[in-house]
Amino acid sequence: MKEDERPSLACVLNGEAVSPPPIWLMRQAGRYLPEYREMRAKAGSFWTMCMTPELAAAVTLQPIRRFGFDAAILFSDILVLPFAMGREVRFDEGGPTLSPIASVGELEGDEPLWARRLAPVYAAIAEVRAGLASDVALLGFAGAPWTLATYLAEGGGSADQRAAKLWGYRKPEEFARLLARIADCVAFHLIQQLDAGADAVQIFDSWANGLPARAYEKWVIAPTKQLVEKVRKSHPRARIIGFPRASTLDGYKRYADETGVDALSLDTAVPMTWAAKNIAPRITIQGNLDPIALLAGGAALHEAVRDILSAMRDRPFIFNLGHGVLPETRLEHVAELVAQVRSAR
Repeated sequence: MKEDERPSLACVLNGEAVSPPPIWLMRQAGRYLPEYREMRAKAGSFWTMCMTPELAAAVTLQPIRRFGFDAAILFSDILVLPFAMGREVRFDEGGPTLSPIASVGELEGDEPLWARRLAPVYAAIAEVRAGLASDVALLGFAGAPWTLATYLAEGGGSADQRAAKLWGYRKPEEFARLLARIADCVAFHLIQQLDAGADAVQIFDSWANGLPARAYEKWVIAPTKQLVEKVRKSHPRARIIGFPRASTLDGYKRYADETGVDALSLDTAVPMTWAAKNIAPRITIQGNLDPIALLAGGAALHEAVRDILSAMRDRPFIFNLGHGVLPETRLEHVAELVAQVRSAR
């Protein structure tokens, strides 16, 4: 591959400052796109789309073809891993639900079983890779052990992750075994995605907020460090983005210092001037436009983008949102965002 054909995102993950910075958006493939809604109606269910390689690949490529983002992220879901470990997963109007567990022994399988159950995901990655230009990066992803543990303990999403926290407080040794078991599955999943053609992977710790410092260390940082080390044993040059959403500033800093990730994705509330001073000198930063500013458009959007770009000037930086694209977001706002970032110098 020629130097000018390398994905700019790959360069930034290697520690280079690129101007303009690469841009992709969390949930860039989704309900705000009319082509997605049409395909979703034909498919009949979100899960069918995730587990049918040609559908997942087609959806992954939709925002690339419409907006020309610098990276495609595989259309899938973090709950494919509980499915791989033997839990029934359902997606209803109220959100995802799954059969909860009360012990580590209820989780099924080893790597051969996980590979069979997740084969459609890896087939989708290979199909997307074949359909992408060489200068567009392909991202795989997985949920983090703590976030997956909260779903497994509760049987769904939770406002305070009570079931998982009680498990961790009451039976700390067993809960540590649960996190280690999940970390092994997450590492396997990320390795398989890299093997299938992903250029980099992201770890989503969607429920990292609200944890005391000691719990954050044991339940977020430690299992993430474990799985990062395991991925690197298989892929020493693997590029890994971590997103411990809504952590404290100290939590973000410790995560960057201790887990071994190459990039830290930040939520909307983190001051980018703080990140530029305290984190960017060591690893790449990704983020952190408010999705509601993107929804609003106009002057509010342009001002927010300018502030982020100014704070991260001359730093290794990937432009993204602080969370995912909202379903009601207007297409022209996304196009305006891409144009503004691309014109930055």
